[in-house]
Amino acid sequence: MSMPASTRPATVRNVLFIMADQLRWDYLSCAGHPTLRTPNLDALAQRGVRFDRAFVQGPVCGASRMSTYTGRYVTSHGSAWNFVPLSVGQKTLGEHLRPHGLRCAVVGKTHVEPDLDGARRLGLDPSTGAGRLAMEGGFEPWERDDGIWPPGFKVEGNRYCDWLRGLGYTGDNPWHDHANSALGPQGELLSGWEMRHARRPARVAEPHSETAYTTQRAIDFIDEQGDRPWLLHLSYIKPHWPYVAPAPYHAMYGPQDILPAVRSEAERRDPHPVMRGFQQTPPSLSFARDEVRETVIPTYMGLVRQLDDQLGRLFDHLRASGRERDTLVVFTSDHGDYLGDHWLGEKELFHDTIVRVPLIVVDPRPQADAARGRTVDALVESIDLLPTFLDALGLPPAPQWLEGRSLQPWLAGETPADWRDAVFSENTYAFRDPVRLPLGRAVEDCQMTMLRTERWKYVHVDGLRPQLFDLAADPQELDDRGADPALAGVREALAARLVEWLRRRRRMPTIHPDDIAAWNRRELDAGIRIGEW
Repeated sequence: MSMPASTRPATVRNVLFIMADQLRWDYLSCAGHPTLRTPNLDALAQRGVRFDRAFVQGPVCGASRMSTYTGRYVTSHGSAWNFVPLSVGQKTLGEHLRPHGLRCAVVGKTHVEPDLDGARRLGLDPSTGAGRLAMEGGFEPWERDDGIWPPGFKVEGNRYCDWLRGLGYTGDNPWHDHANSALGPQGELLSGWEMRHARRPARVAEPHSETAYTTQRAIDFIDEQGDRPWLLHLSYIKPHWPYVAPAPYHAMYGPQDILPAVRSEAERRDPHPVMRGFQQTPPSLSFARDEVRETVIPTYMGLVRQLDDQLGRLFDHLRASGRERDTLVVFTSDHGDYLGDHWLGEKELFHDTIVRVPLIVVDPRPQADAARGRTVDALVESIDLLPTFLDALGLPPAPQWLEGRSLQPWLAGETPADWRDAVFSENTYAFRDPVRLPLGRAVEDCQMTMLRTERWKYVHVDGLRPQLFDLAADPQELDDRGADPALAGVREALAARLVEWLRRRRRMPTIHPDDIAAWNRRELDAGIRIGEW
């Protein structure tokens, strides 16, 4: 139970920013999943506001996270896919907060790719001080771990792997060989990269798994801060593949607990050319099989349940330490997981399965009491989080940089009259040769941009026909109307709106709009008289 309003401080001093990796919006019991139980996240939603229609700005880890960390659309920050460096010219979350005395650190994954060329050009040392922070996306890497170490790779200098070795887990790569693999009947190693082994338990005890370790390190960070204000980005790797869960979570759910795949034969018979390419990739071919879904999805659900249990441990610690009283808590994901919906695996396209994510925000202050337990169905975006952090902490906004809007009115129970009526997301398939090469597309001609309103979802695809879904008649997005002559006018109007959105990006981030508005007056006050007779 939360404390009475009269005993809670009127200020937010800290931010606990929690992100799961590849967690679908609909895989929480508070979002309506009929068999998966997430009691701690459900309780978090009751203490705050659950945003039921939150959308990421990129349907892959890197682009999505860089938008969240910068508060800017993908077009504006330029880190358009995984492993595309985030320019040192972008201002990130840590750089907005650190000058105001907040320690800004990460425990877990960020997917930030360092801009080493930019560092060299500016004379920055990427290994220390301001240079290192710039290479880490503005986060102090208190315990950064992006995971995903391939089989046979020798892992050195990774704290989690070193910790496992200290517990007696042997080998060059204990992340793979123990935390993300199982044992066969003859004692053989069964790699978690092969989804056929998903029903077997990981070789680590549950307290030694990635999710449990990451939770403990977050608790350690919070305890270390004392009264110093902080933002902690707690970024879990799971339920992202490899789909391997420790006992008992590996066997907590079965095929009877999974939801039917959302897909139609028409989607496979006559798909959009880009969608056809993705349907032929190995993850999609695998998840098109019922055997694969019935093997993998119960483990995915177990990983979500373990995450929820570990978050319960963290929330208990926040409460016991008193930090619940002055900490804004945010829980979200970077994108979803197809799991066979639309005959697809992985992510990268724009169905709600991927671009719609869970978002729960808890403001501890009494002024937020009126909205506790509320579910908001307004269209919100991940770029709204950074403005929300600044607003909650009482810090000045940065409208020249930030393209999202603070969620604070919703947290206070208000309904803004001028809230957005559309959300946007972007991706490129330039990095996917099995998709790009059969279409004969150059790398620079593979951009896709989604515009989603209440009624319509429109996807512009460079050089190819668009996709269009009527969400009122087809909420599961099974009928692509992108070539329907009867909707040509709708497509034309949405394309025009997309151009207008592109035109309005923040193009002058280094100068505040107020300074621009005052520029002419400053010239006159300085005695500059241009063109006078």
